[in-house]
Amino acid sequence: MSIEIKAPVFPESVADGTVATWHKQPGEACSRDEHIVDIETDKVVLEVVAPADGVIQTIHKAEGDVVLSAEVLATFVAGDTAVAAEAPVAAPAAAASESTESVEIKAPVFPESVADGTVAAWHKQPGELCERDEHIVDIETDKVVLEVVAPAAGVIGNVLAAEGDTVLSDQVLASFLVGATGASAAPAAAVAEVAATEGDDDAVAGPAARKALAEAGLTVAQVKGTGKGGRITKEDVEAAQKQAPAQALAAAPVVAPATPAPAAPLPNTDGRVEKRVPMTRLRATIAKRLVEAQQTAAMLTTYNEVNMGPVMELRKKYKDLFLKTHNGTKLGFMSFFVKAVTEALKAFPAVNASIDGNDMVYHGYQDIGVAVSTNRGLMVPVLRNTDSMGLADIESGIMDFAVRGRDGKLGLEDMQGGTFTITNGGTFGSLMSTPILNPPQTAILGMHKIQERPMAVNGQVVIQPMMYLALSYDHRMIDGKEAVQFLVKVKDLLEDPARLLLEV
Repeated sequence: MSIEIKAPVFPESVADGTVATWHKQPGEACSRDEHIVDIETDKVVLEVVAPADGVIQTIHKAEGDVVLSAEVLATFVAGDTAVAAEAPVAAPAAAASESTESVEIKAPVFPESVADGTVAAWHKQPGELCERDEHIVDIETDKVVLEVVAPAAGVIGNVLAAEGDTVLSDQVLASFLVGATGASAAPAAAVAEVAATEGDDDAVAGPAARKALAEAGLTVAQVKGTGKGGRITKEDVEAAQKQAPAQALAAAPVVAPATPAPAAPLPNTDGRVEKRVPMTRLRATIAKRLVEAQQTAAMLTTYNEVNMGPVMELRKKYKDLFLKTHNGTKLGFMSFFVKAVTEALKAFPAVNASIDGNDMVYHGYQDIGVAVSTNRGLMVPVLRNTDSMGLADIESGIMDFAVRGRDGKLGLEDMQGGTFTITNGGTFGSLMSTPILNPPQTAILGMHKIQERPMAVNGQVVIQPMMYLALSYDHRMIDGKEAVQFLVKVKDLLEDPARLLLEV
């Protein structure tokens, strides 16, 4: 069977590469995953391996040729054992990979709502040892950061997606040598050292590096290679050129007139410093969704206020017993709001609905998202089926979300869905705000700071702990009457918590 051997898919920041070295020639036998050709880019040297046991048939790109991403390099005949038997076996290369197996490290399979991700950070570099299930790379999506772990004990091979690169679902991120150890790099280094002492420039410098050496008037012996196996890169030549003495540079065949480098400008003439950093993927997505919500929905906000005294008295009376009974789970205010909202959603199903194109989708369940502030931005994990949850279940779930959000452990499944959202700006001291919808939901409740204020009660002025509530809703789906009545229902349930137990 004939197979095309192609160049790797280069990241967006890499335009093309150069065929550096063919390790196999037409007619030579290859084993599956055996190293056959090097592609040198301006950042790394990428190894292309045999897709199966077989034979190189025709080479389409010679050493020194420039190739584009996924361009065909050669044709390969898989399973041609007759020709393979005639070809001599390359002992040194085979011995180095005898006990290893090359596998692909891929990006996770993203759900339908996530188009792609960004490589946030590599925690392991090529050649580093990894233990099975050890964290090696983070993939940041517009919702969460996904961790990719080592499939087995071994060594990171070639990294194909650098930090900052955009990757698709199940895209190959790097190669991984299962069972390899750090000692496997020693033979390659020894070969490179011997080649350098013998003056074999082709073995330690690719075409791009050799061209840079010629332009700089340097030899291989004057440059220390930092590439794989001690190979010299263009960056190594540039670094050596900067460090070389002036008389060595004067002997170069082509010398450009030396011009002094301009001094780096100060951040500001008055000494004030500015810092510019790229917006994280999560922050960019939050910004995009919030703007879209205001542009596509007929958003309106209605306000009310609730006397938190009854809930505060109930909490004060039973918080110690609640803590002891429910194994360390603390009784907070959020569980009362979740239960009150759940009952109100059952009474006003339009507030629990969503808009899908020209359809209105009424949900027969209550999945309430609770906004959680993290170092990476605002996340909204979802409590499922809150109608069947008790106060302790709600408090435990919210605490779990907060801890996992702080540690970056929230998963995509935690934030998918949701029929209504509650956000609490009061924890930061907000007295009143206008929350923005979380599409495709049609309503969101904003909680605020509990503030003692003088209130008129039965003709007398009484100081009471009051909280402003704000309900933002999509007027396309919810009429003003329903929105106001929903908010009044939440207010009444909180001011008389016994109604939550009686469901009246």
